[in-house]
Amino acid sequence: MTLAVPRNVPPATGRLLSIDALRGLVILFMLLDHVRETFLLHRQVSDPMDIASTEPALFFSRTLAHLCAPVFVLLTGLSAWLFGEKYDGKADVSAFLFKRGLFLVALEFTLVNFAWTFQLPPSVIYLQVIWAIGLSMIALSLLVWLPRWLLLTLSLAIIAGHNLLDGVHFGTGSALHVPWAILHDRGWIEVSESLRLRTSYPLLPWIGVIGLGYALGPWFARAADAGVRQRRLLIGGFAGLLGFVALRLVNGYGEKPWSINDSSLQTLMSFFNITKYPPSLLFITLTVSVGLLLLLVFERSQERRWIRWLTVFGSAPMFFYLLHLYALKVLYLIGVALVGLNQGSYFGFSSVAAVWLAAMVLAVGLFPAVRWFSALKARRRDIAWLKYL
Repeated sequence: MTLAVPRNVPPATGRLLSIDALRGLVILFMLLDHVRETFLLHRQVSDPMDIASTEPALFFSRTLAHLCAPVFVLLTGLSAWLFGEKYDGKADVSAFLFKRGLFLVALEFTLVNFAWTFQLPPSVIYLQVIWAIGLSMIALSLLVWLPRWLLLTLSLAIIAGHNLLDGVHFGTGSALHVPWAILHDRGWIEVSESLRLRTSYPLLPWIGVIGLGYALGPWFARAADAGVRQRRLLIGGFAGLLGFVALRLVNGYGEKPWSINDSSLQTLMSFFNITKYPPSLLFITLTVSVGLLLLLVFERSQERRWIRWLTVFGSAPMFFYLLHLYALKVLYLIGVALVGLNQGSYFGFSSVAAVWLAAMVLAVGLFPAVRWFSALKARRRDIAWLKYL
């Protein structure tokens, strides 16, 4: 099997290659995590992860996946700014964000949820990352009208300040229970006796991340100096990492404490055991900082062949997302049919190494389909709905 990049895709600038390559990388980390969730259900990890009972290989495999949502949401905001530069400005950006946001929310309730549960009608709908991205895009469709300085200030204030609301909760009998469960307090929404919604990805901090991505857009403008952009990425990335370390060392605001353990490895695991649901200030600071540094690395490495491979995955993210979910569900059912429930009440692998191997095989196996769809999007720009995938 040849992992060649599509010939029909027009040449992209270095800045765009780096964005698609980073999106492709986090998509592959997401694939790894979803293989774990599919074939290691019998050894599921919780959030926050219990370092006393979670082996290092499983812990760090899960930690890699922490990059996925923050980086993808950041790049969604950045891509929205580039969309406005290419078309007619804020009016087109706002309309596109609103329509695509609604499209993603509809996908979460239908094709995405069915891929996870294979249940019709569903008894539970998990409102996860696609839902959060969709609602964040709808929010950004309004926020793009703000002056850039105000949008940046508001986004940073949300990211830095939302942990002040961690102690705010509303019971199921309160009129604020549903909106607060959606915005900040991960929980259950009882729709009827036969249907519940799980707000797995509380929305508020993600609005801050997508707004930050949009505010960084001018760094990637056509006329922007590449050297200046790369210095900003370097300074922003390292400043964020230093801020993360400083805040984590004081064991203070917005995060559970870390502790010194029996081994250096467990101490390191404790230090990086940060909260994703909703993402804490430290979670966003670490992952976004790493994302900025990876954008720098990918821009400087754009001639490498592996960058081109990553851009294929990153150029058709929604298509890959749906494709890999259904591929995993079908593979799981085939495994049950051929082997049976070999891990108690689950079919699954016996090691984390098998998860990594399966993820790599699946990435190679899905590459031709993603390459085909990426080329189709580039070739058929007259088909409007393709840009939503």
